[in-house]
Amino acid sequence: MRHLIVTKQVSVKHKCIKLVYIIMRNIENEYIGLISGILYGGKDKDDRTGTGTKSVFGRMLYHDMEAGFPLLTKKKINFNHAKTELLWILQGRTDLDYLLDNGVRYWLDDYERSNRTDRKLGPIYGHQWRKFNGIDQLQMVLQELRENPTSRRLMVSAWNVSDLHDMVLPPCHDSFQLYYNEGKLDLMWRQRSADVFLGLPYDIAMYGLLLELIADGFNMKPGRLIASLGDCHLYNNHLKQAEEYIAAEQYDLPKLKLEWGGIKLREGANDFVFIPPNDTIKIENYKHSPLIKAKLSVGK
Repeated sequence: MRHLIVTKQVSVKHKCIKLVYIIMRNIENEYIGLISGILYGGKDKDDRTGTGTKSVFGRMLYHDMEAGFPLLTKKKINFNHAKTELLWILQGRTDLDYLLDNGVRYWLDDYERSNRTDRKLGPIYGHQWRKFNGIDQLQMVLQELRENPTSRRLMVSAWNVSDLHDMVLPPCHDSFQLYYNEGKLDLMWRQRSADVFLGLPYDIAMYGLLLELIADGFNMKPGRLIASLGDCHLYNNHLKQAEEYIAAEQYDLPKLKLEWGGIKLREGANDFVFIPPNDTIKIENYKHSPLIKAKLSVGK
């Protein structure tokens, strides 16, 4: 079911009529429900950073892309950060400097805590998507999508157990799957650990962008974005900010503009994966409440 269906019985001239309302699922409303549920119903739980959390386990979020691009509006989200990290992953990169050069600094603390000196983050997302035990998973999935779009094997995994020890941080979002039917492409990602206040809004935007890029490149309509979340937590130093977010004003979701189109397979000997340049991917009509600052919790 792509939409939430609500029915209501009404009486018209002594006759009972059933009205059916079809409501698009909006990621902001889903996120409000998640953050409220943790804030007021989550259980206290220790964590690796020593900060402490309120936590729930096993939650799903749904968003119909027709409702707009999934960039939250009740606080400002830096779309360029989500876009930069996705393009970095898609290119198979794992270097820290590319992120820093584009203003993305939240990997720096994990790098400095590690024993690495090579300015790389280990075999994390980009390495696994493009070189998982020597296999380009992204290319394989795109080839399968082109040749057999209804396949149930359209999956990419970043959880490579043999490489976990070399990563500065094991993948939080560990896999995604595509689903094509009736002209629409859906994407569901699985996330073992969700920093709900700081990290999750960027994960939502990143996978929303990935869905848009693939759908556009394969002449499909983006359908539904789905998050399957494991440990969903609010750090104890984010609780006041979560309350501030809930009380903030909400706006209509923005639109995405792809000036050069999406991800494409350039047919040839190796089916080269074309990824559009950073400056050709833009967000439009983004109205939002002010930025809500919160401290990033990192391990000790």
